[in-house]
Amino acid sequence: MTTQPTTNCPDIFAIRSDIPALAREVHGKPLVYLDAAATTPRPQHVIDAINHYETHFPANVHRGVHEFSGEATAAYEGARRSIANFLGADAHQLVFTRGTTESINLVANAWGSTLSPGDEILISALEHHANIVPWQLACERTGAELRVVDVDGDANLHIESVEEAFTERTRLVAMTAVSNAIGTVTPIAAICAAARSRGITTLVDAAQAVPHMHVDFGELGCDFMAWSGHKMYGPTGIGGLIAQPAILEAIPPWQGGGDMIRTVSFESCTWNDIPWKFEAGTPNIGGTIGLGAAVEWLTQIGMGAIADYEQKLLHDAVKRLRSIDRVEIVGTPASRAGAISFVVDGMHPADVGAMLDRHGIAVRAGHHCAQPILERFGLNSTVRIAPAIYNTAGELNTFESSLRRIIDVFG
Repeated sequence: MTTQPTTNCPDIFAIRSDIPALAREVHGKPLVYLDAAATTPRPQHVIDAINHYETHFPANVHRGVHEFSGEATAAYEGARRSIANFLGADAHQLVFTRGTTESINLVANAWGSTLSPGDEILISALEHHANIVPWQLACERTGAELRVVDVDGDANLHIESVEEAFTERTRLVAMTAVSNAIGTVTPIAAICAAARSRGITTLVDAAQAVPHMHVDFGELGCDFMAWSGHKMYGPTGIGGLIAQPAILEAIPPWQGGGDMIRTVSFESCTWNDIPWKFEAGTPNIGGTIGLGAAVEWLTQIGMGAIADYEQKLLHDAVKRLRSIDRVEIVGTPASRAGAISFVVDGMHPADVGAMLDRHGIAVRAGHHCAQPILERFGLNSTVRIAPAIYNTAGELNTFESSLRRIIDVFG
């Protein structure tokens, strides 16, 4: 996983013209969309790919012998190959799910069935609820214990702290690559290497990393990697789990039904090959095809160019926020991607977010499904901005001037 800069300079206005939603006005103001960490707007290329499926071959995959089904299957499995390749994996390693949350729940239920009383699952203080709650439930079922590695006062997660938390009972390290609430980039590859050297299974929540930098499953060296399509310019309700084939072969399926079986009788069943062993029922075919188109769109821009440009946006945004009286940025990590959280002294984050909306500026206000890390800093909610490849310096200027005006008038 790399955020190294590149000399490529993307055409931001061409990128913006690819995304229809960015042309909207909100409350009579041009939209400034700073909420990419929640979901990214879809490029026309993605919309067209979904519409093409729905218009020309809206059939089920794998089971049909007619032309529509063949075309749908070819597009669906072609998307699997291109998405897996984009993330440094082979197609048979990629299980399609509804997104990061379902992927982690799949692991917690299928691989988690191997846990025993006293086994330990290690997570960090930065985790999204989707990488906390499934493990709490797994611990309730199995008697395993959930342990948490804290961050420092700047919201950095240190490899030394993770290694100190390892014990002979540690069975799994499940940690994020990038914090959705604060933007901390963790030393996730080093964490995976340290765990692997001790025979500990690893899961990486890559939901906030995949849209912002080059992410390669093989380079990370983890056993499981979860991510969501709608964070990377694809549709909602589609994402995936990439895993080591031997583990997918070994663990039981999580859900039962059509397409995940090879044979069924009233006495017993045999399972399909991986990855279909974990894809029960009719999949999100249009969403998968749309996600494949999103990968094409990102590849055309280049993840290095995206990482470089977004780092400039983040540095600009941090500088602007620090220049405003009564604004406090939450966390100052050594490496940041995707998000900045802040509070305004004397104003509730929800009020700030609502007032920014009246200026046409879309931000997130709340706990960001990451309550423990906010509580770590004595907060229950923040305002979060999440600039992305389609944002401009002019939009950050609009955001800054609007925030200053709100504080002056209502603060």
